Amino acid sequence: MPVRYTHEHFETLVDEALDSLPEEFQEWLDNVAIVVGWQPTAEQLAQAGLEHGGGLLFGLYVGVPKTHRGFTYGEVVPDKIIIFQQSIEQVCRGPEQVRECVRKTVLHEIGHHFGMDEDQLRSAGV
Repeated sequence: MPVRYTHEHFETLVDEALDSLPEEFQEWLDNVAIVVGWQPTAEQLAQAGLEHGGGLLFGLYVGVPKTHRGFTYGEVVPDKIIIFQQSIEQVCRGPEQVRECVRKTVLHEIGHHFGMDEDQLRSAGV
């Protein structure tokens, strides 16, 4: 049976994933907000290339990766990482599986923030 958390408890799992990062990575997370969303919108699914119902979306990075920021980058709204609670809860079957999926999703989306593409993230195991 799927696990169901309150929004606040799920946010705690995201915070735990962030706290588990080495300090130097945490320091490099600048101008990015990490938030919990319930489920992706049709627009977000399209942005991720899933507009035709081609799978679940656990997380989404929206912004300018650090590797693409030039000297003119500044005074912009923060990038955003959205972790989708319903998608994760839909596939996980226990608290530890949810915790691990949240952690892996947070790491995956942070990888996009640092400029990694899907192939690089798969090679890195996230």
